[in-house]
Formats: sequence, C-alpha cells, structure tokens
Amino acid sequence: METWVERKQAVLRTAKKAYREKLMAGTSGNMSVFIPERGYMIITPSSYDYEIMEEKDMVVTDLEGNMIEGCHRPSSEWRMHAEIYKSLPHVRAVVHTHSPYATSFAVNHQEIPVVLIEMIPFLKGKIEVSAYAKQGSAQVGLNAVEILRRKNACLMANHGVVAVGESVESAYINSVYVEDTAKIYYMALTSGRPVVIPGYEE
Repeated sequence: METWVERKQAVLRTAKKAYREKLMAGTSGNMSVFIPERGYMIITPSSYDYEIMEEKDMVVTDLEGNMIEGCHRPSSEWRMHAEIYKSLPHVRAVVHTHSPYATSFAVNHQEIPVVLIEMIPFLKGKIEVSAYAKQGSAQVGLNAVEILRRKNACLMANHGVVAVGESVESAYINSVYVEDTAKIYYMALTSGRPVVIPGYEE
C-alpha cells in the first residue's frame, strides 16, 4: 500500500505533468486521490502556480471539506471531487483539466462519438457532456457522476474534462485520451466526414 507521502508525490507529479503537456493553463485544473480507509482526499491547492508547487503544498481534507492537513486552501472544485468519491466507490482518483480541444467541444455541448479504437477500453465509449453547473458547486460533481457511473471520463458543459481511475496515473491517462480524441475528431471534422466505428453508432 502506498504511503501518505507517496500519494502526495503522485498527485504532485501528475499535476506538473498535465501542466507541462498543456492540459490546463495558468492555475486552472485540479486533481486528487482518495484514501477510503481514512475518508480523506489529497488534492491540489487553489490558485497555485504549478511550476513552483511542491509536495508540501498538497492539501488533505475530508469529503465535507474540513481541513486535515495543509497550508493552502483546497482547489475550488473540491466539492466536485468529493461528490464523485461519495457516489462512485470504485473511483480512487480524479483528474480535472481544461485541455483546449476537448474543452471546445464542452463549450459547444457536443459529445464525441467512438471514432478511435482507444476510446473503447480507456473511455468506455463515446465522450458525453454533463449538464452545466456553477463552478465550485457540488452540482458540478453530481452532474458528472451520472455519466461517470458508465464512463471513465466526460466533458463538463462550458467547463472542461473530468476523468477518473483506480489511481491518479490511470485517471490522467484517461484525460489524455479525451484530449487526443477531441483533437483528432476536430481535425477529421475540418478535413472530411468522420466515420464512427461500426457497432458504436449510438
């Protein structure tokens, strides 16, 4: 079992990687891991520069937002993370990005059909869009949960991407596949008429 420190390091490492890969800009985006035996989550801090973020900057809270450990406020989207953990016992990590191609489809409230084989094992099918809710509210998470019961990721209307997994690494990979799919689908739309993989037309 991973130690407390190793879990913090995994969140930090993944956050910095996502920032380097331009899956979010500025201080947007957030990620967390859940520790079910304690009922705590380790989450990135609110409005903090990824380039200078360190292990000590990670924040630990319970699922009601009570501070357990840390010198910063938790991400403004901590309620979204908490609602996902409360509703989906199999989820151990949440990665939320504002990756540009995927977010452009979120802004259009446009789902992405199954056009790539990788979407089947990693994303469990087409990429759906959850209903809009005010940023920072619990409803953001509750709306996403309706899709994440069936999928490993979804777009959030006018917001971005949320991906889940059994670890922060797997949740991150799922978020990468969302952006890669969105980029390829966008390019396919601009160059022709994308063809959905047979059997996944619905």
